[in-house]
Amino acid sequence: MREGLGFILFLIALTSICDTINQLFLKSAINSLFSPSGNIREILRFIFKLLLVPRVWVSFLFSLISLCIWLFVLSQVDLSFAFSADSMHYIFIALASRFILKEKVCFKRWVGIILIVVGIMMVSVSVS
Repeated sequence: MREGLGFILFLIALTSICDTINQLFLKSAINSLFSPSGNIREILRFIFKLLLVPRVWVSFLFSLISLCIWLFVLSQVDLSFAFSADSMHYIFIALASRFILKEKVCFKRWVGIILIVVGIMMVSVSVS
């Protein structure tokens, strides 16, 4: 394994964790409001109300942190590797959805997630 690769994988995992936290805060903020109907006026009112929810701003903060880490990662490794390894966010989102949001995740989705993990490991091992 190339020197520093473990650190890069850690940073990529950190971006995935930040993205997961970002999505959890967004979902929580959206769930705290009523969904608008198709009317443009109600949609604009909904967006304005959404921007007043502190969880949206916390979400933006995690998104910004993730972006900064991601830019550093991209400066260090090939995009094809970084983007493949960033697929970890699928795993984190599914786990967070299941255990934090109490959503149901079906068996087929878990199988797909396992296949993603295997693919990530194959890409990680293939780095020269």
